[in-house]
Amino acid sequence: MAIDALAAPATPSATPPGRRRRGGVRGNENLAGWIFVAPVVVILGLFMLLPILMAFWVSLTGWNGQGSPFQSGVPFVGADNYTRLFTEEGLARRDFMTSIRNNLYYVAIVVPAQTVLALGLALIVNNRMLRGRAFFRSAFYFPSVTSSVAISVVFLFLFANSGAINALLGAFGIDGPQWFADARGVLHILLGTVGVDQPPAALTSGGPFGLTWWDWLAGPSVAMVSIITLVVWTTSGTFMLMYLAALQNVPVALEEASTLDGASRWQRFRYVTLPLLRPTTFLVVTLGLIGTWQVFDQVYVMSQGDPAKTTLTPAYLSYRTAFRNFEYGSGAAISFVLFLIIIVLTLGQRWLMRDRDRDRDRAGRRSWRRRRVPGGS
Repeated sequence: MAIDALAAPATPSATPPGRRRRGGVRGNENLAGWIFVAPVVVILGLFMLLPILMAFWVSLTGWNGQGSPFQSGVPFVGADNYTRLFTEEGLARRDFMTSIRNNLYYVAIVVPAQTVLALGLALIVNNRMLRGRAFFRSAFYFPSVTSSVAISVVFLFLFANSGAINALLGAFGIDGPQWFADARGVLHILLGTVGVDQPPAALTSGGPFGLTWWDWLAGPSVAMVSIITLVVWTTSGTFMLMYLAALQNVPVALEEASTLDGASRWQRFRYVTLPLLRPTTFLVVTLGLIGTWQVFDQVYVMSQGDPAKTTLTPAYLSYRTAFRNFEYGSGAAISFVLFLIIIVLTLGQRWLMRDRDRDRDRAGRRSWRRRRVPGGS
């Protein structure tokens, strides 16, 4: 009887094993979780999601700021505000593409410069032989917490025609440029020093999106260079703290083992420290890309897009189109195109991180199989 009872198959339960039973303790936990997050969801929906949807509706209309954009008299233009930025000949497309060109040069210089500077400052502060590390850490981070408007005003005085920068250049016999009056690009200025003052005909006959190749290859203006200098100086402190936190998490045993193996200081940094900082570098580059496409306050205070629109950026163009030209639909369309650019860049960074994590997981699984199975590949 006992043997028969042990051999008898177990009675199948009413609930399949792969399916969770509704209700009970788990059900109460789910309900409590939704109750706790409901206020945040409501607040984000009212003050973030709803305004975004309203702004998207404005981008599809020809609203001029009079009355409500949701009243019946507001003309609906559909995607015309977007097509004018890319396909239709006119001032709107030329200004937008000029702002994109300016921002591309801005991103190409600011992101690498602030990343390298932040890493260098973090290495300096992390040096155990440095005295007063707390002072230097605070001094390097201080520009990041200072008002950008106040720093922009100070830089205006520094880069004035008779300012400290030109006076310093004059001490070395260099005639400083008119920082906020010269509309030429840096590449055009360099070509002018070797006698190339007029553009070749092949570069002025045509180009993409309403700009000639000569315009695309102008380089940033000296006014944009001054803004770039300001931004790199003020943002590197924040990224320095990120690198500093990552450097302090590097295992000391790895550095000691590489030293015992005869690695030099550069080899330890290149083959031990830098690979371990890769996740932080991806974070810094991603935040840098997002921040550089949103630059506004420095341009507003220092140049307002001048000289000759060489410091015009998409964020400032959106503001000027909406709140100065009273073309709120076009201004909202520019902001959504800028939002799409930022999303694409962020997803690109995420895709790179995903491939890196996947390769690392595969390498870890292969290593585990080799340890479990002798002679396995």
